[in-house]
Amino acid sequence: MTYKKKLIEVALPLVAISDASSTEKGLKNSHPANLHQWWARRPLAAARAVIWASLVDDPSAHPQQFPSLGEQETERDRLFGILERLMKWDSLNDTETLAAARLEIERSCGEVPPILDPFGGGGAIPIEALRLGLGAVTGDLNPVPVLIQRFMLQFIPRFSNTNPVNLKAQSAFMPASRNLGIASDVSHYGEILRQGVRDRVQGLYPPTQMNDGSEVTPIAWIWARTVQSPDPAWPGHVPLVKSWILSKKKGRPVVHVVPEVDHSRHEINYRIQVGGTPSDPTISRGNGQCIATGAPIPASYIRGQASDGKLREDLIAIAVEGIRRREYLPPNESHREAPERANPKWEPTGPMSDHPQYMGTPRYGLDEWAKLYSRRQLAVLTEFVDLLPNIQAKILEDASGKGLPDDKRSLVEGGLGARAYSEGITMALAFAIDKLADLNNTLVRWESVAECPRAVFGRQAIQMTWDYAESNPFSSSSGSFDVVINGICRAITGPGLCLPVGNEADVKQLDAKARVTESSDYVLCTDPPYYASVPYSDISDFFYVWLRKSLGEIFRDETSTLVTPKADELVADQKRHGTAEKADKFFEMGMQAVFEAVSKHQHPDYPATIFYAIKGTESDENSRSSTGWASFLSALVGAGMMITATWPIRTENKSRLRAMNSNALASSIVLVCRPRPLDAKISTRRDFVSELRSELPEVLRVMQRQNIAPVDFAQSAIGPGIAIFSRNARVIEADGEAMSIVAALSLINGVLSEVLSGEESEFDSDTRFALTWFEQFGHNPGPAGDAITLATAKNTSVDGVEASGIASSRDGKFRLLDRDELDESWDPANDSRLTVWEATQYLIRALDVSETEAANLLRRIGQGFGERARQLAYLLYGICDRNKWAQEAGAYNMLVTAWPEIQRLSDSAKVDGNADDELQMF
Repeated sequence: MTYKKKLIEVALPLVAISDASSTEKGLKNSHPANLHQWWARRPLAAARAVIWASLVDDPSAHPQQFPSLGEQETERDRLFGILERLMKWDSLNDTETLAAARLEIERSCGEVPPILDPFGGGGAIPIEALRLGLGAVTGDLNPVPVLIQRFMLQFIPRFSNTNPVNLKAQSAFMPASRNLGIASDVSHYGEILRQGVRDRVQGLYPPTQMNDGSEVTPIAWIWARTVQSPDPAWPGHVPLVKSWILSKKKGRPVVHVVPEVDHSRHEINYRIQVGGTPSDPTISRGNGQCIATGAPIPASYIRGQASDGKLREDLIAIAVEGIRRREYLPPNESHREAPERANPKWEPTGPMSDHPQYMGTPRYGLDEWAKLYSRRQLAVLTEFVDLLPNIQAKILEDASGKGLPDDKRSLVEGGLGARAYSEGITMALAFAIDKLADLNNTLVRWESVAECPRAVFGRQAIQMTWDYAESNPFSSSSGSFDVVINGICRAITGPGLCLPVGNEADVKQLDAKARVTESSDYVLCTDPPYYASVPYSDISDFFYVWLRKSLGEIFRDETSTLVTPKADELVADQKRHGTAEKADKFFEMGMQAVFEAVSKHQHPDYPATIFYAIKGTESDENSRSSTGWASFLSALVGAGMMITATWPIRTENKSRLRAMNSNALASSIVLVCRPRPLDAKISTRRDFVSELRSELPEVLRVMQRQNIAPVDFAQSAIGPGIAIFSRNARVIEADGEAMSIVAALSLINGVLSEVLSGEESEFDSDTRFALTWFEQFGHNPGPAGDAITLATAKNTSVDGVEASGIASSRDGKFRLLDRDELDESWDPANDSRLTVWEATQYLIRALDVSETEAANLLRRIGQGFGERARQLAYLLYGICDRNKWAQEAGAYNMLVTAWPEIQRLSDSAKVDGNADDELQMF
């Protein structure tokens, strides 16, 4: 079967995609992610790039129009230019850029099938499908992301241009953006909800007084959990505090709590101190210490007391907003007693998972969701939820009064009138309550640098916290309902959700296989769960128990279960399946079933694209992550898919990329797949290795020309290698058994090493010697006799290598010089024995100063010589990676990563100085 190759199957501007993804990752307020917590979101820029490149034809698919390789490269560069403009956050919704992108899709595709993401999660992929004017089909097994998707992908596009319905609407809420009416109403009705709850809980959140007698509103109350001291010498409870520090700002004295033990009265009091040395923690790694007597408090004792419900809390400080900065006050009895007046009318129900890896609280008796909150926190959160139906009724009344049609259809039913609109605004308020719950529970820590409460989900787990910050939902600072609502409004009006009006996604709560099976002739682009990922159903119940109450009457199907679905979640979780082997089989068989359906229902003219999340190096055959990579590939190949390309995409910030001193892999690998032809051949191991050796060298040279970073090179090379493997129906081993993915990966990596090692012939003799020596000894000394033997084999001499300025031979020992030992006065024009090795080292040393400095040096040594230095950097990175020399690997990776800019500057007249004649070596 023949098909037109798409751009993503041939080339991608990986640096531009990674840069755009990195920039987006640094955004905090205007991103759709600020609507509601969901984990492992792919950057919108990466999703946009992958969708577009999987629809647009590669120039090689049109040989009549672009007959030569040069013409194809020129056209490919033009397409890259469109894609690079399309990915910029600042021009995310630029009409000219979007029009150019859509025109290329139309030229390649005509009528475009919808984009399907059956693992919809946070919605990045369907958002970008809608932005490009395409259809989007999505959903998830978990109801929490489904509700998030319904708001972003259905409510927002449907009502984007609706004027605000509240009677006090201000047209200048946020200028020059769509969704203004929605944001205005969320803000207005959020304030009504806040004030209504505040009236109901009067007295629970009293003001406090400063030393001068002025009254202020607390931002947060800092509490410490306490436990009965096991030392009989102290009859009372003692605090378990991980840190006494309240403020730790650069250039200011530290502010901290000072505990004072009164042995005569058996009391512990607390005061605030500015400056000085903070007290030592009283708990670390689960083990405590009695602050009164110094007696140890074993972790087992603490767990036992906690499980018996004998932990208590004591107020140790109050944070308030001062005139110019945060101020801190010692606790007082009125603020200790205020929470005791709380009487919550109900509490969220449902058991918590006791997963030992991600759920840290059940072992301390906090094994139900309601136990994560103080009584005051429960009282205020339940009041927010209880008042929400009244607010929805008010929105409905105002919307009807403003002329929205009364079609009586719900949001899910496709309603375009007052009812659907009131449901959408209510969803946003429910999301705000969820975010408030994330900031108002007994697991929230006080961040001493930012001086604010930190939400529970700073990481993908629910961790036990010993000293915690109770936010004031009615202040105007972090942790308050006002701040939460403002953040949601910024997300609504931000460029990420500025989507074409009326173009909605098809959203359903279904497992991935069912979603794939009920659809047909779509283009799959998806981000499935990582093999050993966090079971999001466990931690998402934190939000679901609130959403079930706040939105249960609006979304009865999505909230019909007590907790989110667990059994069908496609992760290899040993806790659920008993053993690693059973978990692996569940994951592989489940994924294979999904992609078997994809191979049958995917539109034949387009490749499927899959984001695979990297959790660290995938090359260690004994690692859990390597098992995940192999299992995922096995599922794809077993499902009848062949992999045509793999692309690494990074989301680290630029400083991380430029100063990389560790072997960190890309955060995602995009796999490009098509259904394998039914008449695919059966090959032998010998045939497979022969095909690898025949085809990989040219593919790898193309990849090097695309400047793929060495740290990503091996992972990217998996694509063409697995493409060869997966285009076969089977590859048969010598014993007649089918070759496994693990064995195929090992052979691919072996041939990759062969190909790269074969490039040594393009270097001078001294460089070939240095390369082999470096692989064995690095920069450490080795026996001079071994150096003499190796030099003879490489057609050089130890004296000659030393004369070239890259090595030292003394007292029977030979070693390669470090970069900082190289001659400071080195001039390539005067070097009578110039080597690629020293050119590479000097380029790295120049790059440590600046790219301009490296560009000046490149002009002096010449582009041809420079290309060999870049080629050597790839080889040296591989050696460092295998030997786990992370810092040295980072240097070579940095040179290749910066090479396009160095080359551009080298060719530019802006580089200081005149260009010397390029040096010629061969």
